[in-house]
Amino acid sequence: MAINLRFDEHDWERIRRDWTAWWNHDNDRPMVVVNALEFHGGDKFCVQGFGDWDVGLEKFTNEPVLDYHQKILEAEVFYGDSWPRWWPNFGPGIMAGFTGAQVHNDANTVWFESPAARLDEIHLRYDLNNFWWRWVREITSAAVRCWGDQVTVAHTDLGGNMDIVASMRGTQNLLMDLYDAPQEVDRLVSETTRLWLQYYDELYNVIRPAGNGTASWAPLWCPERYYMLQSDFAYMISPTMFERFVRPDLEACCNNLEYGFYHLDGKGQIPHLDMLLGLKNLRGIQWIPGDGQPPASEWLPLLKKIRDAGKLCQIYSSPKETLDVIRALGGKGFAFWITEVYPKEEIESFMSAFEALR
Repeated sequence: MAINLRFDEHDWERIRRDWTAWWNHDNDRPMVVVNALEFHGGDKFCVQGFGDWDVGLEKFTNEPVLDYHQKILEAEVFYGDSWPRWWPNFGPGIMAGFTGAQVHNDANTVWFESPAARLDEIHLRYDLNNFWWRWVREITSAAVRCWGDQVTVAHTDLGGNMDIVASMRGTQNLLMDLYDAPQEVDRLVSETTRLWLQYYDELYNVIRPAGNGTASWAPLWCPERYYMLQSDFAYMISPTMFERFVRPDLEACCNNLEYGFYHLDGKGQIPHLDMLLGLKNLRGIQWIPGDGQPPASEWLPLLKKIRDAGKLCQIYSSPKETLDVIRALGGKGFAFWITEVYPKEEIESFMSAFEALR
């Protein structure tokens, strides 16, 4: 089915040029991603959350999913440095489903249960015929075939190494395993990293022929391999344990990706920041303060530390918060993601102020 986007080849040339310059630290201005929805003819259309399908995920097929998201893509207005991107959202850390965990979902998220009761019973191996892996691979391929060179089809949320292991083992059990059976955890982490890279590369080989670069759940456009790496589990562990169980995975992934970023989620991860900033091939940090915390714009010393270390930085922000950060720290090296939906007039007013500052 042909797609009718408010985006042409001149826009694509600008996206490729400006994002590549940003990654290379050759762009003195910040990047900003902000979108609006304007449905043709004033049609009303309900944008659903993840898993909000009355038939349930297990019974859904590719064509209705792509048809639904094509309507959204065609309604999008792309401001600043945003571009047509579709992310196959199977929930956070779906790689646990690829490796045998039972997948459950509601309208907002997924969660996992592992059939294995003991740590030494968990062995992560590639299964070509796994239901969830087949579906992710097939719908990614279908989207590339359907939208060709007009949309960047992103990698699904594979998850972080310790988060995937926690989905297989259970978070409380894994916390105890770090003390009781660290060598078994080492084994599982190693298996996870090896498989993660295989799944990533297989999806990349599907996405790459379209020639639209790469993306993930976090909207940064990249010309080659990119991913927003993470380890939400790391919120609960010490820097010593982070160094043993998380850092080797991040190094391996960054060594295989041209554009590795890290999702620093919550103040409990700040103790790991110095170690992250020391990773040579890690390109940047996404700072998420977490629920109940001040917005990212109120963490100026932390943002400055990231940028002063030579890393790029992405934050979620409102229009006002975006302008506040630029006024305080300058814009070079930052990417702002305006995640909330604002009226068109407010977006255009913000873009005028943004252009004046940059």
